[in-house]
Amino acid sequence: MEAQRVTREVSHKKLVIDNIILIERIKDDLETYLLLLNEEKSEELQKEASDYLMENGKIVEEAEAKLLLNGKTDHTSAILSIHPGAGGTESQDWAEMLLRMYSRWSESSGRKFEIIEYQPGDEAGVKSVTVEVIGEYSYGMLKSEIGIHRLVRISPFNAQGKRQTSFASVFVYPLIDEEIEVEIDPSDLRIDTYRASGKGGQGVNTTDSAVRITHIPTGIVVSCQNERSQIKNKSVAMQVLKSRLYQHMEEEKQKERQEIENTKSDIGWGNQIRSYVFHPYQMVKDHRTDHEIGNTSAVMNGDLDGFINAWLKFEAERKK
Repeated sequence: MEAQRVTREVSHKKLVIDNIILIERIKDDLETYLLLLNEEKSEELQKEASDYLMENGKIVEEAEAKLLLNGKTDHTSAILSIHPGAGGTESQDWAEMLLRMYSRWSESSGRKFEIIEYQPGDEAGVKSVTVEVIGEYSYGMLKSEIGIHRLVRISPFNAQGKRQTSFASVFVYPLIDEEIEVEIDPSDLRIDTYRASGKGGQGVNTTDSAVRITHIPTGIVVSCQNERSQIKNKSVAMQVLKSRLYQHMEEEKQKERQEIENTKSDIGWGNQIRSYVFHPYQMVKDHRTDHEIGNTSAVMNGDLDGFINAWLKFEAERKK
């Protein structure tokens, strides 16, 4: 465990140094362009400098964001859960659209995306879904997504073609590794088994292989139906429970639990962190950072780095 901790710490420091070197190199190049432009204001040189700035602007932004991923659990993989708000099929469909969006983001960033619990909607979409996002700094980046996500569109489920507003909540927890101690008293647990259903349980729903674990003192409930084996499902569910309990303890220490519980309690108007507008115009806007983009298709296909980077900078400024 100590060797793992040291290796991770060295890896993070190398990441910091590499990003500082990268930013310094780009800064030096831009200063050189400024000096040259002061001596020669040719259109060709101006275009070359402009192209260089455009090409490297996003690289600098991403490097700056990585420097901010220095929290105790930022380096870990993540557990992500999505729950639809009121509104039945419409909200359940929106929750599944968000699931696809995070799947695409994970795929494009080289992360593994695995569904561990899936409750299908009555007609379409999902009633709830929990996934593991495996890869370095997944939690540090995805914690920017915690909150209420609002969709405005012409509903495909409305025969009159009316505009519909839907809500879904996203919660993210660090996937705790063996280095971090979380003690769980077996007597505090209630373990139930049931038949799996939906995407995570296709092909395994002929036996009671799915497992639901309730941590009685906190009321935290976790489920897993991804594996055919009840033993494997129980192992994964315990790992998720460990992560949830760690997050719970951190919230207690930081006096933030009430704020998070208030957010969880009302999935609706006035609480959204981000709005996705498909009609009457195209826009996705984060209400915390004011970062917005007009290409809704790109966002729904996983282009989230701009929102994540803006939030990391916003949080760093807020904590100063």
